[in-house]
Amino acid sequence: MGARKRIKADAMKEARKNVAFAKLNNCPTSPRKMRLIADLIRGMNADRALAELKLNPKEASSRMEKLLLSALANWESKNEGKRMDESNLYISEVKVDGGRMLKRVQPAPQGRAHRIRKRSNHVTLVVDSRITSEVKQ
Repeated sequence: MGARKRIKADAMKEARKNVAFAKLNNCPTSPRKMRLIADLIRGMNADRALAELKLNPKEASSRMEKLLLSALANWESKNEGKRMDESNLYISEVKVDGGRMLKRVQPAPQGRAHRIRKRSNHVTLVVDSRITSEVKQ
């Protein structure tokens, strides 16, 4: 690895130490279905987002709820001594990317076969405090 690349990697690693996030890899739900839930909670306060996810009937919402709880726990471990309710936490970023695809074969008429693509996704959820983001600007 070159010097410039190493310096950039070290800077990114240092910046990540202050950000509370959680990742969910190879979630067996299609990215399209997960993006519906991600768009629903993006930019919302953490408490309100948890309530929305609890009441949403979609299957992807239960997975997103667990991911949000994990991100909140990560925030709490990185910011010891601070309280969650006083920090006014919100979901600053939610990314849903396509994951690996399992390819299956469905028998079709006249000896043919159709390919079925069972999609999965990767979700990254970032939690931030509104108080610190206002102070930074």
